[in-house]
Amino acid sequence: MRTIPLLGLVCLIALEARPESQSVAPLPVVWVLATGGTIAGQGASSTSLTDYKTGLRGDELVKAVPEIAKVARVSVDQIANVSSTDITVANWLTLARRANELLAQPDVAGVVVTHGTNTLEETAYFLNLTVKHDKPVVLVGAMRPATAISADGPINLLHAIRAAVAPDARGKGTLVMLNDEINAARDVTKTNTYRVETFRAPELGLLGYVDGDRVVFYRSPTRRHTTRSEFDVTGLTTLPKVDIAYSYIQPSPAVYKALAADGVRGIVLAGTGAGLVSSGELEALKAVLNGPEESRPIVVRSNRTGNGRVVGRPDYDALGFVAADNLNPQKARVLLMLALTRTSDPREIRRMFDEY
Repeated sequence: MRTIPLLGLVCLIALEARPESQSVAPLPVVWVLATGGTIAGQGASSTSLTDYKTGLRGDELVKAVPEIAKVARVSVDQIANVSSTDITVANWLTLARRANELLAQPDVAGVVVTHGTNTLEETAYFLNLTVKHDKPVVLVGAMRPATAISADGPINLLHAIRAAVAPDARGKGTLVMLNDEINAARDVTKTNTYRVETFRAPELGLLGYVDGDRVVFYRSPTRRHTTRSEFDVTGLTTLPKVDIAYSYIQPSPAVYKALAADGVRGIVLAGTGAGLVSSGELEALKAVLNGPEESRPIVVRSNRTGNGRVVGRPDYDALGFVAADNLNPQKARVLLMLALTRTSDPREIRRMFDEY
C-alpha cells in the first residue's frame, strides 16, 4: 500500500477544502462609452485607409477583440456614432454625466471612451475638468479604420482597457492611449494627419506605456483636474459660446466684429509668436471691448506655434486679456467655456488658467 507523506496529505486536504468561489478573483469592471470615429470606421476595402465612414458600434469593437475578456468585464454604452468632427457640446455633457454616474459605482474600475482622433484631445481635456472621480477615464481612437489590413484600433482598445484597470492610473486625470503610449489629456495633441504615432505632448512628454508585461507610468500631471476641479456640469444643458480667431499677416479685423455680433462670451486668440496680434486686430478688439458691458467677451491669448507659454504683457493685460500659458487654442477654448460657467471676472479667469 502506497503511503502519502504528512505534508502532502495536509496540502491535499487544503486544496479539496478550498471553496471554488475563492479560486479565481473576479475581473474588474470597465465601461466603454462609444462615440464613433476612425476606430469604428468601415472602408470599401482593406486598403481604404483614407476613405471610410464611421459605423461600427461599440459592442462590435469589443467583441472583435476576444483578448479583452481576459482583462476586464466590459459593458458598452453607445453615446454617439459620428466622426469626431461632428462631436458636440451636448455629447461632452452626456459623456461627463455618464462617466460620473458609472465611476460612482464601487465595482467599476474605470471608463474607456472610443473617439475619433480629430477632436479627441478636446473631449479628453473637457472630461479632465468635469469628471469628479480619481478612477481612470481613458480616451482611445485609431488612425486606421477597423476594416484596414493593418488596423490599429483593436490593440489600442485592448491597451486602453488595460490602462483603465491599472492601479497606477488612478489619480492621474483623464488619459489618452494610442500607439502603446499614455498621455495626459491636458498636454497631448494630434500632430500628424495619418501616422499612428500622431498623439504627442510637445516638450513635456508622455506619462507612460502599455507594454506586454504591464502598464507603467513615469510621471503624473501637476495641474488641477478631476477631483480637484471646481467645474460642475451636472445641471447644464449647454456651455457659454466661445470661438477661436487665428492670426496671420494682414488679417481682416472684421472677424472680431462678427464674433461680437454673434454674441460670443469669449474669444481665444491663436496669436502669432508668444500670443501676439496685429495692430489692426488690436484696434478691432478694443472696439469690441468698448461695447456694452453685458456683451463684452473675455479674450484669451493662446498661440499658433504648438509649443511654449503665453505670458502676461502690460499692454494686453490692461485690456483685460488672459494669458493661456501653454494651452493650445482648442484647449484654451475648453477651459474658457467652463470658466465662464462660474464667472466673467478676468482676474478670476486668469487664476483658473494659472491653476488648470
